[in-house]
Amino acid sequence: MSQTQYLTDLAARFGLVRTSISAACVGVHRSPKEVTLLAVSKTHPPEVVAAAVSCAQTHFGENRVEEGVRKISVLKTLLGAGAETLTWHMIGHVQSRKARDVAQWFEVVHSVDSLKLAERLGRFRLENHPERPLRVMLEMNISGEQSKSGFDALGWQDQTEKRRSLWEAVRQMKDLPGLQLEGLMTMAPYGADPELTRPVFRGLRLLREALLNDLTGLHLPHLSMGMTDDYRVAIEEGATMVRIGRALFGERDEG
Repeated sequence: MSQTQYLTDLAARFGLVRTSISAACVGVHRSPKEVTLLAVSKTHPPEVVAAAVSCAQTHFGENRVEEGVRKISVLKTLLGAGAETLTWHMIGHVQSRKARDVAQWFEVVHSVDSLKLAERLGRFRLENHPERPLRVMLEMNISGEQSKSGFDALGWQDQTEKRRSLWEAVRQMKDLPGLQLEGLMTMAPYGADPELTRPVFRGLRLLREALLNDLTGLHLPHLSMGMTDDYRVAIEEGATMVRIGRALFGERDEG
């Protein structure tokens, strides 16, 4: 495939996804401006990201710290000043020992799953970028799947002790130095019928509403939920950030 044809096809895929996002928003009387399209660029080379930038895409998500750091660095060379317009999101699990790199290279972290990690991210952010806090979201395991990271939030509505634990964790993290707590994130079960993921997304939205009702001084403008197979349902349930990879870039090269 020629470069021209590739760019044409990529622009078409971005157009289809953006149209679909708009339609999902209109269907539930929301403005499409409320939803940020996060292009998941993991396993795709910097040149593909640069091509996506030509499609007016500015938000990109990475799962692996080392890969993301390399990609961001290369794109500073490929795009020059244009690289400064991009916002990089870490959406994968972050090990404590990699917190320093995440705090230095990324602007948003969707996968904060412990007070220890939050404290380390805040401390390193103050060392590297004291002029602007690191924007973070707390990952909530709403589905209860053991394969998923995040705070245990299965059944939070009915289990008093679990609710108390979650509330205390959010209370401790909402004012940590170097961080700006902006929302919650969850992942629905892989391969499920999109409609079967609805209770997971609804559960995250209701959790946000309950936290905002109970904790003073808390601001959680974002719900990061929904991927290629279920983002329309996530938008219907209140998503403000959808993490789309395959629908934009095609199947990943895991080699």
